[in-house]
Amino acid sequence: MSINAIPRRYAKALVGLAEDPQRLEQFGRELDMVEKIFSDHRQLRNMLISPTYSLAKKKGLLGDFLGLLDLSEEGKHFFGLLLEKDRLKFLTQITVCYHRLADEKAGIERAYVTSARKLSKDLREQIKAVLEQQTGKKVDLEVKVDNTLIGGIRTEIGGKVVDGSILTQLKRMEDTLTKG
Repeated sequence: MSINAIPRRYAKALVGLAEDPQRLEQFGRELDMVEKIFSDHRQLRNMLISPTYSLAKKKGLLGDFLGLLDLSEEGKHFFGLLLEKDRLKFLTQITVCYHRLADEKAGIERAYVTSARKLSKDLREQIKAVLEQQTGKKVDLEVKVDNTLIGGIRTEIGGKVVDGSILTQLKRMEDTLTKG
């Protein structure tokens, strides 16, 4: 089985457990929370994926750890299954796959807009409305500021990038002038 297929299989199973959008969001938050704790506390993660420790010791440690968190029973069972099947090492990839599949199931498209200056709320709403009209999906818009763009915006949605920044336009003009 390919390495990419493993995270996708587990993410797809978890998406399948969610009957409604609230459960999709809840499972996503639980994955994010545990993944963040694992990335912040590498020693905990390393103990749980290490072949040095017995499965019984790892189950006890995971059970104690999950008991401290406010997780659903399905979430606790899911993380226990990942431990038993030696799949906790794929948690980051599972989380990424899960969010992609959950967005697809909920009809949400993520869009990333980078602008040279902070955008007004009205302008953000206009951009969101245009993207929703173009995609036919609900758009979750994330806006960042990068003053190196000089002006304009760069938009990424669905793997496509539309770069209308002044910096990119200046670079194109420079390339045209240097190539003759």
